[in-house]
Amino acid sequence: MTNPDTPRHVEVRDGDQTVAAAEVAASGDAGGTARTSLHAESGHVVPGKRADLVDAVMDLPEVRASARLQAAVPIGDSESLERLRERTEETVTRPAGSTALVEAVIPAEDKPGDGQESGSHTSGS
Repeated sequence: MTNPDTPRHVEVRDGDQTVAAAEVAASGDAGGTARTSLHAESGHVVPGKRADLVDAVMDLPEVRASARLQAAVPIGDSESLERLRERTEETVTRPAGSTALVEAVIPAEDKPGDGQESGSHTSGS
């Protein structure tokens, strides 16, 4: 696992172009809070790529070990917001200018050691 004090950069690519990215930081304490900021490139992004980014973030070991998630998502990014709602519980979304702030509980079934296999995603440190 990476150092919890060092934010991680996650990307989703379409061919050789990055189409969506996120910065992720976790508290480092099991049961702490993971914080992320998600964004997609301007222009057309192939449907499903924003959801792939949410999955890549949620599947990170440091996020899975956290109890809560705080996310900043562009307010018009309904695909990412919907996928966050699918992957979390007690999800609360509120507008803040051009951003939607999401606070949620990461479900226990997403915790390490639950026997689930995470999907494959493009990510980098």
